[in-house]
Amino acid sequence: MALFGSSIPSPVGLRLLLCPLDSNIVIRTACCSVGIVLPVYSTFKAIENKDQNEQQKWLLYWAAYGSFSVAEVFTDKLISWFPLYYHMKFAFLVWLQLPSVDGATHLYMSLLRPFLLRHQARLDQIVEFLYGEMAKFVSAHREEIQFARRLFMKILASANQMLTNIIHSVQRPANGTIEGPRRRIQDSESETED
Repeated sequence: MALFGSSIPSPVGLRLLLCPLDSNIVIRTACCSVGIVLPVYSTFKAIENKDQNEQQKWLLYWAAYGSFSVAEVFTDKLISWFPLYYHMKFAFLVWLQLPSVDGATHLYMSLLRPFLLRHQARLDQIVEFLYGEMAKFVSAHREEIQFARRLFMKILASANQMLTNIIHSVQRPANGTIEGPRRRIQDSESETED
């Protein structure tokens, strides 16, 4: 069990691998991978290859996935405790993507599209209102947003500099030994000589 590190006892690691029904960690990771990671890469490939059919397929997937995610936000606390919930979610996400069943297209055409067409006028009003409110918010808080952006960029630059210093402070000579930063040691020696 060295793969998991010494902080996780062997029985826990074995239980995760052999009995994933007792733990949702494995299946939740699989849901994230199948539901988000693979589709993001597939969408990237469709865009880069300028493949209209693949772009259409992944647009339908994201519409279905987004609708499912919105519904899940409101129902998660109620249904996540059902036995095998994440296993069913995983199967649903696979079903949405499988070319043989074309689940995303089926869901979009049979449920999502009719709902959106029926409520399109009202949804357009809501979207227009929300975009207007966001624009007002951004213009009213422009200075705060710029301050937050500058602060974030400074923090990011500091973190980058710290990582660069950490990476460059440990040098590996040809003989394989690790040496720390010499300059600081030499500077402190020259200060004691003065």
